[in-house]
Amino acid sequence: MTEERITRVETPEGNTHTTTEVIRDTEPQRSSGKGMMLLVLVVIIALVGGFVLMQGQDAEIAKDNAIANAADSVGNAADSIGNAADKAADKIAN
Repeated sequence: MTEERITRVETPEGNTHTTTEVIRDTEPQRSSGKGMMLLVLVVIIALVGGFVLMQGQDAEIAKDNAIANAADSVGNAADSIGNAADKAADKIAN
């Protein structure tokens, strides 16, 4: 709450002086650094989130490579079985 006090002083010569005084109950707010702490916290969370996202992408790439390698192994095994079947058929025919 703000209060305004007006004081009038009259000198013996008849001059009047007026003084106005403004009184506030609370002092002006000062920055406590909460905004800076919040900014630092947001930056840290963003960095951690980016790190986790990058790790997830690396894991996805590794999974895709493993699936591709497994498919190649299955293809090679099928080729080997096909070659063995051809050899067996040749032996039976001869």
